[in-house]
Amino acid sequence: MEEIIHLEGVTWRRGELTLLKDIDWRIRRHEHWALLGLNGSGKTTLLNIITGYYWPTRGEVNVLGQQFGQVDLRELRQSIGWVSSSLQEKLYGTDRTQYVVISGKFATIGLYENPEESDFAKAGALMTALGCAHLWDREYRTCSQGEKQKLLIARALMANPKLLILDEPCNGLDLFSRERLLASIEDLTRQEDMPTMIYVTHHTEEILPAFGHTMLLRRGEAFRQGATSDVLNTATLSEFFEAPVVAEQHKDRYYVRMA
Repeated sequence: MEEIIHLEGVTWRRGELTLLKDIDWRIRRHEHWALLGLNGSGKTTLLNIITGYYWPTRGEVNVLGQQFGQVDLRELRQSIGWVSSSLQEKLYGTDRTQYVVISGKFATIGLYENPEESDFAKAGALMTALGCAHLWDREYRTCSQGEKQKLLIARALMANPKLLILDEPCNGLDLFSRERLLASIEDLTRQEDMPTMIYVTHHTEEILPAFGHTMLLRRGEAFRQGATSDVLNTATLSEFFEAPVVAEQHKDRYYVRMA
């Protein structure tokens, strides 16, 4: 099966500080993964390695079948969608929602090209799939945090990426907004033409059944990885968090509480 990501012995240092150490990770096509770690565990650093913004101090990186050092990273990034709440602050609040979505085709902040009819049709279809079609022609700044996240996902999908990274998309959302967004993401994973996804979080309960594999990242090291059902259990998570916890499964999602 086609490999989307293949990391071998990836280490990243800054001065005397080692932020990633000997990361091995393989993700195959349509194999959705969750990346779970506490704040400061190295999640964002690892994402920057995968997208070519950071170069590993040691190790090999192969993304979408392309070996780093032998590929134009600018072209490679066009096949990777990275949705982060930090992007919300960079977009223009007065832009209409459909133009925010369409701008993803051109990877620009703001829309400077003349969209084609097919672009509007695709933006509409993506917004419908994500349950935010009612936002059409609204000013972006009038949308809620959860609505903005849905628009950002639609924006990332405009470029037909082969890899979609959802970087803590539920950050800052209330319970109801979180569940609505997760329901939209779950609907997306059921579609055959969706890209391989990496869902980044520090909350186990956000890991949907579609994310059948999970990596636990702690202090820059891959603590454990494999089938989500094998990783998110009481014994493993207690060792991972270095505190006694109880992992409980409810409707194919995992909830952790202090023991």
